[in-house]
Amino acid sequence: MTVTALAQRIESVGRRVNRVVEWLCAGLVATMVLVVWLGVIGRYFTATGFNWSEELARYLMIWAALLAVSCAAWWREHVGLDLLPGLLPAGARRVLKLVIDATCVGFFVFMCVYGIAMVADGRYQFSTLWGLTMQWPFAAVPVSSALAAFQFGVRLVTDFADLPRGDAAAVPY
Repeated sequence: MTVTALAQRIESVGRRVNRVVEWLCAGLVATMVLVVWLGVIGRYFTATGFNWSEELARYLMIWAALLAVSCAAWWREHVGLDLLPGLLPAGARRVLKLVIDATCVGFFVFMCVYGIAMVADGRYQFSTLWGLTMQWPFAAVPVSSALAAFQFGVRLVTDFADLPRGDAAAVPY
């Protein structure tokens, strides 16, 4: 199997993973909006409202926002500087892209490992309303970091193989 064929297979897996994560994020945001509306309606129609809605909406937002990082990695919508790559020749721009991809993979692997320790520590912390251990909310960090590391890894492989990008907006580097 050639490097290009392997890179195309890896990109195909990355595309499917991204699609699942995008739908998951959309579902989480839709659920969060519903929960917030229930909280608002509860305040108008009951004396105390639904006291659980704010906390649940917060956890849904955390999960959706952190999972969206891997989608940004897939579409190359992460924060970056366009000035420097635009000034470089094509060869140097490619090397810079590979270095950025590898750095991002390393950073998110570190965050995943750190997040696993955070989840382990979360078993001793409890949510204010439900008494739920904070392991579930904290799990958003290692899960989203692993997904982001994977998607940046996919970008690293496809950039190394110099595959053309047909499904994403053109980026300057």
